[in-house]
Amino acid sequence: MKRIILLTVIIQLTGFIFAQNQEIIIREVTGTVELKAPGSADWVSAQVGDRLEQSTIISTSFNSTARISVGNSSILVRSLTRLSLQAVIDMENTENVGLELRTGRVRVDVNPSTGSKANYTVRTPLSLASVRGTSFEIDPFNITVMSGTVRFEPLSRAAFQPVLVNANQSSWVESDTGNARNPLTVAEESRSLPSLPGQEAVQDVTGRGSNDGGSDGSLDLVINVN
Repeated sequence: MKRIILLTVIIQLTGFIFAQNQEIIIREVTGTVELKAPGSADWVSAQVGDRLEQSTIISTSFNSTARISVGNSSILVRSLTRLSLQAVIDMENTENVGLELRTGRVRVDVNPSTGSKANYTVRTPLSLASVRGTSFEIDPFNITVMSGTVRFEPLSRAAFQPVLVNANQSSWVESDTGNARNPLTVAEESRSLPSLPGQEAVQDVTGRGSNDGGSDGSLDLVINVN
């Protein structure tokens, strides 16, 4: 009995050590970026080189951004965004990172170290994105994929068929139907819409959900990467 208990303690401590070795570092700051450490009521200005604790909240103002590195992966926090790093654990050659996007928009570039894996989860009030080795940008309604393939599905419609969003494609939750827009249809409509003189082709179409950095909607999404 004593030998079993001792072995369990050693395994748990090893996992804890791996978790502490995963560094979260601010690499770039533009404009006004503030941090709130876990358990603190005070906001402090973010500086390049700051090492963040787990559950630190990052807040950006107008025309402000921050770039954060977690291992080899990168998180670009857009303006008017509030983000919290809820879980950052590195164990058994797998980086497990959990982000909570309260408002605004982020770009996530998942790039695990050689010989390891990376599991990222981005949770918003309306959506969940689970990714492995891909790049995408998300807010509560919209998604744009830079590389890889993402499975995009609103939870609020049980009969809805999910769509696959590939590299250089976009989709969103339609405000009138609650469905996810077919990315192939989006690409076709973007090409077919005429440009006005002196303007680029229109990329947005009607029915798209909007995000103003603090949107409160009633739709739930689930996003999984294939």
